[in-house]
Parts: sequence; C-alpha cells; structure tokens
Amino acid sequence: MNRADCLADLVGNTPVLRVTTPLPRPHPGFWAKLEYLGAGGMKARPALSMLREARRRGDLLPGAPVVESTSGTLGVGLSLAGAALGHPVVLVVDHELEPVMRAMLQAHGARLEIVTEPHPTGGWQEARRQRLLELCRELPGAYWPDQYRNPDNPAGYATLADELAAQLSPVDVLVCSVGTGGHSAGIARALRHRFPALRLVGVDTVGSTIFGQPARPRLMRGLGSSIYPRNVAYDAFDEVHWIAPAEAVDTCRRLARHAFVSGGWSTGAVARVAAWVAATGPGQQVVAVFPDGPLRYWQTIFDDDYCTRHGLLDSLPATAPADVDSPDGAEVDRWTRCQVVRDPLIRAVPA
Repeated sequence: MNRADCLADLVGNTPVLRVTTPLPRPHPGFWAKLEYLGAGGMKARPALSMLREARRRGDLLPGAPVVESTSGTLGVGLSLAGAALGHPVVLVVDHELEPVMRAMLQAHGARLEIVTEPHPTGGWQEARRQRLLELCRELPGAYWPDQYRNPDNPAGYATLADELAAQLSPVDVLVCSVGTGGHSAGIARALRHRFPALRLVGVDTVGSTIFGQPARPRLMRGLGSSIYPRNVAYDAFDEVHWIAPAEAVDTCRRLARHAFVSGGWSTGAVARVAAWVAATGPGQQVVAVFPDGPLRYWQTIFDDDYCTRHGLLDSLPATAPADVDSPDGAEVDRWTRCQVVRDPLIRAVPA
C-alpha cells in the first residue's frame, strides 16, 4: 500500500487503461489516462502548481483566501490544494452547476458564490469573472489564480507527462479536451521533449469560441469556452475536432456499459475522437486523457429524462467527423474536424 505524509502527496500517479469498446465503430484500441482516479481529480495538479508558485513569489500570503471561477472540476482541485496548503477557497460558480457538484464542493469546505444570470455576450464565464473581480476587491489578501492565463496551470501537468512517458513508450498521438488550454499545452510540451513526432489532437465542443467558432449557448461543461483562454497553445495542435452533446452522451454510455470506466462531457468527447484516430491510423499508440469520472453526471448524461428533454436521444449521433478547411469557415453543429488550427485573435495581415 502507498503511504502519504501529506494530502498533496496523493495527487497524480493515475493508471492507464486500454479501451477497445466500439465508440461507436470498432477500432484497434487506445490508452485512457484515468485522471479521475487521482485524489482531487485532474485539476488538483494545476491547482497545487498555481498556489505553490504564488506562495513562492509572495503573491499568496499564508492563510489568505483563494478566489477562482470554475465550472466544477478545478473547484475540486482547489479544495484539495487549499486544504493541503492552509488556504480558504472561495469559488464563483453559476446557476447551471449540478446539485451534486455544489454539495461536494461545500462538503470539502469551499464557499460558493453563485451567479444566476449569464452575461449578454460572454455567457456564464464572463458573469462569473465579473463577480470574481468584485470578491477580489472585497476580501483582504485574496489571490486569484486566473487559470485561463496563468502559466503555472500548464506547468502543473508536467507530472502527468512524466507518468505517461513511464507507462507508455512511445506516445504517437495525444488527444485532449480543451477548456482553459492548460493540460493540452502542458502535457504536449513535456512529451515532445521525449517524443518529438508526437501529434496533438484538440477536442472542443460546438458553440465554443476557442478555435474560431462563434459563441453559442453550450450544454456541455468542462470543455469549450465563450472567451479566449491565453493558455491555449494553438501552435501545438495538429488538428481540432468539435463534438456535439448527443455524440458525447452516446460515447459516455457505451463506455459505462462495456468498459465500466466512463465520465462526463470531456471524457465522452475525447474518447470518441481517440477511437476514430486509432481506427484511421492503425499501428499508432494513441493516448486520451479522461479528465473526470461519471459521479457528477448521473442527473444529466446518464439520466434518460434529462437527455430526452434536451433532444439527445432523438437520433443517431455522427459516427465519423465531417471535414472543414477553415476553423471559422462555417458554423458547425455536429462532430467536425479541421486540420488548420490558429489563434482566432490573430488576424492574417494581407501581403
């Protein structure tokens, strides 16, 4: 049995599992890095990294509060990091956060600030950010990690890359969901030191602005964004896929039924893409990062009434991606792939 002298020592060291479940078609199999089996989940890694570095710089004083906006997963990681390092945690969440996640965060000692209306243009993320800035002015000594821009976020995933290199060699293709951009940037950067030919495949959700699509209301949480996270390493990606909610639901349910391991929107999205990548490039060692488990999704993804209300069981979801030549050439509403990746905030200058 492993023994730990402190809570932070339990973070990481997660297993990999070979997944061969048809998703939805047969494929040769890919490796899933099961981050939800680690203490605090995947985002305990960047949470510890951001707080430790802030303490080292003197930006976070002993016992000072940590304030952050989250759709849930980082909140769990920060709750662990706050408990391990002695900081109260204040989380700005929104009305759409699942009741089970609210209860879990509060049980772990986090104070929740809940915004009830999305911002007219920036959605829930901008509404949460505005409340966060108010709290930073109200709470003495408050520290905001700013997960979307903080370079200590991707740096926190170096340990995950080290684990993958020890568990699997070589890694030919890495498939990651993209929200803050932290884990795709941090893992790919570290792995390419060992495997220079590594291909990075990003997975986003329809309605997300990250890769140049227009912002739309989004059902899927944990991946995608209605703002432009500066931690996204656009030049690191070889291609991007957008996944729709029905496709993620179909994948999560297939995983739960046939492989036992499953998860939420991000896990369903990356698993579907990883299976397709494995099928279209036989002989490659494909690795997908499963960021979360199924716990918070029993009342959404795995609930027939919820899925029926949102039209997620009405038709067969896409079994392969459509292709587009440009990330902003046409608005996508189903599984779609593009091999051109660029920062949407950098416009081409005419020659």
